[in-house]
Amino acid sequence: MSENNRQPSPLGNNPIDLASQRGIGDLNEIVDSLPSRQQRLFQRIFRVSAATGVLRAPEEMRPWIVNNVGSLESVQNQKIVRVTNLVTQEETLFNNLRSKRPLKGTKQVDIESEIAQGKGDSLCNPFTETPEDAFGRVKGNYCVTGSNLAKYDGFHGLVIFDEHHPLHFDGERVSDYLDTGLRWAEEAYALDPAAKYYFFMWNCLWRAGASLVHGHAQIMVGRDVHYAKIEGLRRSALVYRSQYGTNYFHDLYQIHVSVGCAFEKEKTKVIAYLTPLKEKEVMVISDQLDPAFKKNLYEVLAAFRDELAVTSFNLALYMPPLGDSEENWEGFPIIARIVDRGSLNNRNSDIGAMELYAASVVSSDPFNLIKVLKGYMGA
Repeated sequence: MSENNRQPSPLGNNPIDLASQRGIGDLNEIVDSLPSRQQRLFQRIFRVSAATGVLRAPEEMRPWIVNNVGSLESVQNQKIVRVTNLVTQEETLFNNLRSKRPLKGTKQVDIESEIAQGKGDSLCNPFTETPEDAFGRVKGNYCVTGSNLAKYDGFHGLVIFDEHHPLHFDGERVSDYLDTGLRWAEEAYALDPAAKYYFFMWNCLWRAGASLVHGHAQIMVGRDVHYAKIEGLRRSALVYRSQYGTNYFHDLYQIHVSVGCAFEKEKTKVIAYLTPLKEKEVMVISDQLDPAFKKNLYEVLAAFRDELAVTSFNLALYMPPLGDSEENWEGFPIIARIVDRGSLNNRNSDIGAMELYAASVVSSDPFNLIKVLKGYMGA
């Protein structure tokens, strides 16, 4: 069976009885069971608290709750876990019942048909129906760049995949998309040496914000300083190092290993993040944008697609500037961040005022996620 036709499994290649395993609801107990040194390290970066949401369901509503949501007790006494990254001020509220709430606007979508109907759009004919940058186009083995018609920044382009279907990717293609995007950035940097802050992002399908279904990623190079969230992470890591004398990203990984939410493969670190922005956030971290990093990033994406039935995702690549800068980037690694944006059948937004202005609300469990990734990637 081809990789694109594999049947999704909620548990990965090595099925585990998740009910017998600990999860995010047990995080406080997991931390308490760690050796004291690991506890102190965890508490440097994360704060964990729990609350119980209590409600009283009317008798008339109880059969509906049991049939549609689960046991009455699980609804009337809900455990919510709140995890805060004290270094970056990222915060997530976990409640798995959020995945079971009734949603309006849900409509079964024939994904393959919708993607096929998009054939013939401008990205299917990039040389005649998309503009090019001042330095021309950069061609890869499986893609070509174009200039974005409505730009975010002075240098803002597209990596346009030769494969129309955005989920029909393999390791060679993912590597080529990344390589081509970086070559484009280097062309922009050669044209304008002040443009050194490169950002690669892949919005896959409409739930993730893509306006066209044809496979593509977006690429930008900024001037003066890196984009604010990346710059904020750099500054937070420097403050951490000045306080504790150690690398934030190293300690972040070690904390996730200690609670069972990370592993390393071929010098690439994979983290099921404890304060995800949205569902199933994974960080892939390496010192270099090398073949091992690209291979493992592809495997994470393939696990999302093949094991977790993810059809729409956002991927962002963080990296230090292309040339010398005034800021201190010592110890800042290559970081890819990936999130699941939910079912394409659901027309409701997964982001509201809570995520925009307060904290993220997530139903997926990082402990279940890391089990799937380990099983799929053979880690």
